[in-house]
Formats: sequence, structure tokens, C-alpha cells
Amino acid sequence: MRGLLVVAVLFTIWSQVAFAQNNWSALQNGSIVLLRHALAPGTGDPANFRLDDCSTQRNLSDEGRAQARRLGEQFQARNINVTKVLTSQWCRTRETAQLAFPGLVQDEPAFNSFFSDRSTEAEQTRAARQILSQRRGPGVLVVVTHQVNITALTGVVPQSGEGVVVRMRGTEVEAVGRIRP
Repeated sequence: MRGLLVVAVLFTIWSQVAFAQNNWSALQNGSIVLLRHALAPGTGDPANFRLDDCSTQRNLSDEGRAQARRLGEQFQARNINVTKVLTSQWCRTRETAQLAFPGLVQDEPAFNSFFSDRSTEAEQTRAARQILSQRRGPGVLVVVTHQVNITALTGVVPQSGEGVVVRMRGTEVEAVGRIRP
């Protein structure tokens, strides 16, 4: 009995270490990647934030723009066929998406941040799950969104520019890998 417990603990630790590493092999035809926007220094948005005015928002730094470009290059270098890119309406997510995947970007409000207004979390997460559950290939769907959204969907807290590869089981989201720029 004690031996089985040790094996179970070691397997759990090994699984978490493997999941924490870059796992580009988790991407397959029909995969979904939840991508946190590239580096935008700070936390949240200023008090005068307006969705229709990028000058009022926290935006990508030069390093963040370079990070977004590198991420797109990594997808291309691996011949990953990204066929659709959904993004929140925040400027930092749109810019990340446009720099990494030009010409594929579509706004999707279900992936907007609820960092400053947690009252919308449950409804937005439900809507996001519904959208993801309806995804049928071909290719890879990339969703550029925010840490709070990805964490609500997967339990994973991604770094700036990090992607969480997920698989859908009905409307349940299962994290199966991570990719880093």
C-alpha cells in the first residue's frame, strides 16, 4: 500500500513538471491554445480606462511586441497551421494577436478581462467554454486573452506570452500542455 502511495505521489510530481515545460508536441490539428497577451508592464488598467482608446490602457512594451513576434515565428517554424485567432477587445491582446498572427484576428468579447469587475467572471467563463466547445478544426485555434480568463478556464496561471494548450471534453476545459515564447 505504501509503495502505491509513493508511486502516486511521484507520478503527480512528474506530471506537473512535464506540464510546466514547453510542450509544443501537445499542439495537433484541432488544438486550442489559450494565450496570455505578451508583456505589458504593470497590473490591471488605469482608472480612466476605456476599451475604445488604447492610450487609456496598459499596453505592450517594446519587449512585449518582440515577444509576440517571436511567438508567431515559433508557430511558423514548427509549421503549426493556425486557422483562427480570437482575441479580447483590449489593445494589448489585439496587438499581441496581430503581431503573432497577422490577418487572422477576430474580436471575441467572451475573452475580455474581468480583472477589474469580477461580477462578470461566471458568465464570461461560461460563454468562453461554449465557444471553445464548438470548435472544430481544421488547424489550431489561438485565443489571445488575459491571465484571469485562462486561470478561470484551466486553473493555470500563465506568464505573459505563455500559451496553455487545451482539449475540450464537452464544455469542460482540460489543460494538456504549455508553450512559452
